[in-house]
Amino acid sequence: KIEKPKSIKCGTFGATSLQQRYLATGDFGGNLNIWNLEAPEIPVYSVKGHKEIINSIDGVGGLGIGEGAPEIVTGSRDGTVKVWDPRQKDTPVANMEPVQGESKRDCWTVAFGNAYNQEERVVCAGYDNGDIKLFDLKTMSLRWETNIKNGVCSVEFDRKDVNMNKLVATSLEGKFHVFDMRTQHPTKGFASVSEKAQKSTIWQVRHLPQNRDIFMTSGGAGSLHLWKYEYPAQRSKKDSEGAEMGVAGSVSLLQNVTLSTQPISSLDWSPDKKGLCVCGAFDQTVRVLIVTKLNKV
Repeated sequence: KIEKPKSIKCGTFGATSLQQRYLATGDFGGNLNIWNLEAPEIPVYSVKGHKEIINSIDGVGGLGIGEGAPEIVTGSRDGTVKVWDPRQKDTPVANMEPVQGESKRDCWTVAFGNAYNQEERVVCAGYDNGDIKLFDLKTMSLRWETNIKNGVCSVEFDRKDVNMNKLVATSLEGKFHVFDMRTQHPTKGFASVSEKAQKSTIWQVRHLPQNRDIFMTSGGAGSLHLWKYEYPAQRSKKDSEGAEMGVAGSVSLLQNVTLSTQPISSLDWSPDKKGLCVCGAFDQTVRVLIVTKLNKV
């Protein structure tokens, strides 16, 4: 048990190796710290990353997942999304902020993807007004954006370390959207399917490490929903101009359970034991669960 003076909002092991096990955290003061849990008194890396609370953090390049540099992305209430390389002190390697005149929106969630070789990498960010933005770190540009008309609570690629395949975004009012990220149409962007899962907020989505077409959503009503994505017969088609456009698949509910009267705000799967997962809820309880028969779906 380690206690720090500033409340910690989010953390990730994603940019570190299993041998190092460094934990990167974002706190209420806008600080990004990296801790060696064997000697947690002083952070091994520390930067005042944002002017306001860091809401969300993700890491890539460690744990043997994904090619390229070990990087951390932070999203903050100050409207900015920043990418950090712990080997570079004090300054981010990328800074995505509102252009002049554009109002700053509270960034609620960030995720890495497309890290399948040394050059390619993207960051997806979701905001309180329903904006989803995809930043290409190779070209340092905004690659795509859309709006799902509701605050974006969680975004996750089905895998960080493959050529972009699917992205799930969950929202404040019980809907989630699955985007097929393989084919980007010049004007229409990515094909998607949306599902109204429940009446309350979907706090988080997590894909099963052993099968990327199965994912779990955690809800404001204290429930977990297990979903399966079915691909269409053809994932792309040509439009009237001859440009390739994606075709969305469908989503089916495999199972659901209500565990608490309070929102389940965080969730993670075990990469080693298929079906083993853990979740945390507002009732201050951590629950460990096992999902069986996953090899039959």
